[in-house]
Amino acid sequence: MSNRQPTINPIPHWSEKHGWRRLGAVTGFIALSFIFAPILWLVVMSVSEDPLSGFPGPFTLTYYGQLLEQTGWVDPLLNSVAIALGVAVVSMIASTLIGRAIPRIRRGQFTLTGVMLLPMMIPGVVIGTALFLYFRVGLDMKLGLWSLFLGHLIWAFPFSFLSVLIVALRFDVRLLDAAADLGSGPLERFWRVELPQLKDGIISGGLFAFLLSFNEIARSIYLRGKTETLPIYLWQQAASHSSHVPLIYPLNVLILIVSSALVALAFWVLFGRTKT
Repeated sequence: MSNRQPTINPIPHWSEKHGWRRLGAVTGFIALSFIFAPILWLVVMSVSEDPLSGFPGPFTLTYYGQLLEQTGWVDPLLNSVAIALGVAVVSMIASTLIGRAIPRIRRGQFTLTGVMLLPMMIPGVVIGTALFLYFRVGLDMKLGLWSLFLGHLIWAFPFSFLSVLIVALRFDVRLLDAAADLGSGPLERFWRVELPQLKDGIISGGLFAFLLSFNEIARSIYLRGKTETLPIYLWQQAASHSSHVPLIYPLNVLILIVSSALVALAFWVLFGRTKT
């Protein structure tokens, strides 16, 4: 009879585990550096006297003052805000109607969800080209605010829908049955029982839809006609090498601040707020 002991895999030494953690931390730091270094550089150069030189300093707020004196960016900004607000409102309404209905569907639930999320997977240039041909050749539509609105809506809706769907899947429909037993009508059940549970996803979906529309350029290039949005205006100014190029730096910093605040608000509403 053999007295051979079973082989036991050795437990990794503490220093080995510590080494893997350190490697992960270093890799994460390098990845974050590639992401945030250009943003930090943009902020620093926005307060530099000669930002086109690529070297920071001497520091000044001159270009922020000049930005307030220039008016060329105002109309593109208003166009972007108007389109983004419309996209956000329509996305919230459509996402609420569809997102709350999908968990109640017994057949084709996954197929319908996949169809709703499909625009997220298609490259922007493909959708932009397809919509351009469809609007101009198929519908003979004049390109402008409406074509931009529809193109942005197709792009932003899946993200808004996903935000609502995540919350709707956690909703207990038995609460609606209980409310119906107590005499509540369909509208009252939705307003007093369902909407308070879904509002976090609805608000977050609207914020994400607004940001996606406001910053969209890949599809806008094909659908804008003679209408300028702010991203297109910035792209044209950067490509033209005009005297207004330094103003792009402070304008982008202001957009960055507002966008970051909205993203932070969306994450706080959807994930960070304590439930009571």
